[in-house]
Amino acid sequence: MRVMICDDHAVFADSLAMVLGKAGHDVVGVVYSPDSALRLVRGAQADVCLVDLHFPAGSALDSLPELIRAAPATRFVVLSGSIDPEMREAAFAAGVRGFAHKGQQAGEIVTLLARVHAGEVVVDPVAGTRMPLRPRTEAQRLAHYLTPREREVLARLVRGENTATLARTMKITRSTARSHVQSVLTKLGVHSQREAVIAAARYGLVSVNTGEWLLS
Repeated sequence: MRVMICDDHAVFADSLAMVLGKAGHDVVGVVYSPDSALRLVRGAQADVCLVDLHFPAGSALDSLPELIRAAPATRFVVLSGSIDPEMREAAFAAGVRGFAHKGQQAGEIVTLLARVHAGEVVVDPVAGTRMPLRPRTEAQRLAHYLTPREREVLARLVRGENTATLARTMKITRSTARSHVQSVLTKLGVHSQREAVIAAARYGLVSVNTGEWLLS
């Protein structure tokens, strides 16, 4: 497993890198800021990247979408001492595949990273639970109610487009774009574009990495 670490606590980051190395994994980079991570991750070809959530300059949450777009083949894991539900949903919507807790031992974090590398989505690192997979039938039920146009709108929302951008790229009026967006929100049973993006990721309707529609 090729691992990259981004944490401003140098002692922790370097110690974890040592533990990973002793466990037979390849640490392809240790950096101490999201900006440094962005410069490195493009060519690092890491299987998993562990990113601390809190830095002196602020939260790394805003950097996650850009990091994930820069390395779509890399699975990202967020590290934090505490993650509130809203922050967790935002990270999950961005494409994060796991959450590690700073209260865990280094060996436990290594095990968690290996689980994410194996394809799991680890949501509760303290309890060590996996994210329950949503029933395929539920995803199909939601998708059934969306027209092809509405599926395109939802995919574009996941890519980060706003109503004005939707109107321009889809060559429709803003009024029509707003109408499409509202229809998507209604059919998904959500109240905001952000909630629609989270639902699209949660039910596997749209890839959070590429913004492509997933269901046939």
